[in-house]
Amino acid sequence: MLFLSQIINGLGTGAIYALIALGYTMVYGIVRLINFAHGDILMVGSFTAVLLMTGAGLPFPIALIAAMMVCVVFGVVIERVAYKPLRNAPRICSLITAIGVSYLLQNSAQLLFSANPRPFPTVFQVAPIMIGGFGLSFITLLTVAVSVLLMILLTLFVQKTRMGKAMRAVSQDAGAARLMGINVNVTISVTFAIGCALAGVGAFLYCIAYPSVAPTMGAMPGLKAFIAAVLGGIGMLPGAMLGGFIMGVAESLTKGFISTQLSDAVVYGILIVVLLVKPSGLLGNAAREKV
Repeated sequence: MLFLSQIINGLGTGAIYALIALGYTMVYGIVRLINFAHGDILMVGSFTAVLLMTGAGLPFPIALIAAMMVCVVFGVVIERVAYKPLRNAPRICSLITAIGVSYLLQNSAQLLFSANPRPFPTVFQVAPIMIGGFGLSFITLLTVAVSVLLMILLTLFVQKTRMGKAMRAVSQDAGAARLMGINVNVTISVTFAIGCALAGVGAFLYCIAYPSVAPTMGAMPGLKAFIAAVLGGIGMLPGAMLGGFIMGVAESLTKGFISTQLSDAVVYGILIVVLLVKPSGLLGNAAREKV
């Protein structure tokens, strides 16, 4: 029973990692950029939700939509101001810039809201769902269901819509896509917007599961989501979801049966093993890169 409980808890945590990882993998698939500020977009969405729900007294559906919109605005502005000028620069420049933007968001939040955590208001008060004497947390079920649904919708968007086809074209060859009449700048901005909107949803789910908001709250989930994206195969939407669930379950099982202090070490160890055996990730395909 304890084993099953840890698996379910791990799936709930992994679903949040997966939502954030979808943003990582979308941006990397288009512009080959590791946006290390993506986890801090989750923090921005969390503070937006707290301020609107506790300060303005807005209901959570409106606060959720507002948090997503604020995350989208932050993501698009960051892409235009910090990343677009470096699009043709060496990748290490964009990587360092992404780290700098991450610290800028964290320290700006500390100046505005202080470093003390803020409680997140209770959104759902639903008793566990009992199945055969075993209780399933409603929050965990909601988190997993929302994450899987969003991944399916995102996959359909990329595969079936005009903008999705433009994203795939830009990811393959931005120069050729531009010659075919695709607005590359708009496509990249839309990609950042979608990824940040998913981070806004992830912020709400994270705060519901862990009801506390702090300026540095996005750093560790963001790092683990990046690892989940690499684990599943960065650039692959199903890979991000798979990597997130594997990360969450491995972390939960380690905390339940080994040690809470070793949970991160085990997760990183799994990543190292996978990269040694299959460097492209579990669902990734090895590809040659011209230099």
